[in-house]
Amino acid sequence: MSVTARHAEELQQGARELGVDLTEQQQTQLLGYLALLIKWNKAYNLTAVRDPDEMVSRHLLDSLSVVPFVAEAGDNWLDVGSGGGMPGIPLAILFPERRFTLLDSNGKKTRFLTQVKLELKLTNLDVIHSRVEAFTPEQPFSGICSRAFSSLEDFSNWTRHLGDGHTQWLAMKGVHPDDELQALPADFRLTATHVLKVPGCQGQRHLLILRRSV
Repeated sequence: MSVTARHAEELQQGARELGVDLTEQQQTQLLGYLALLIKWNKAYNLTAVRDPDEMVSRHLLDSLSVVPFVAEAGDNWLDVGSGGGMPGIPLAILFPERRFTLLDSNGKKTRFLTQVKLELKLTNLDVIHSRVEAFTPEQPFSGICSRAFSSLEDFSNWTRHLGDGHTQWLAMKGVHPDDELQALPADFRLTATHVLKVPGCQGQRHLLILRRSV
């Protein structure tokens, strides 16, 4: 199954509900990304969501739901455990003037991400095949995001060396993770929690914003 006019309409309508203004080029790139995800998922097992009809809401719109919070932060972003590229690729499409690094330890997934970068001509995107603990960038990231990557404790501990006191950590979660917050490392604090209303998604979605005291 390929991307259809119905998927395009769902993306346009959903983005409008989220208050995200898509240009024609961004709409085309997002649908191009969806087409690649559908094509490569059969062989590479990039996402557990098999039905392309669910991918617009559960992948594209879910990623776009954090756009306002990324807009407030800096220009240099890391998507940890990017997997099939969510939310990093949709965010790189939405913010062409910012840099996005997509990190994953799975070679198949980074090969897919590199292919997306080439085919969609995303010059603001870097793909890194590495374990997060072994990754040492030249400078701290202004924002570090993750989507269904790990517990908040692991997310904080594994990425501590990648940010500083100015960095915002954005963790996309389903149900509000009260237990995980109890286990947050002492040098991290929760600065905000937002309920994400994702068009077409039934389950709960939350965004937790963390900062580190240095």
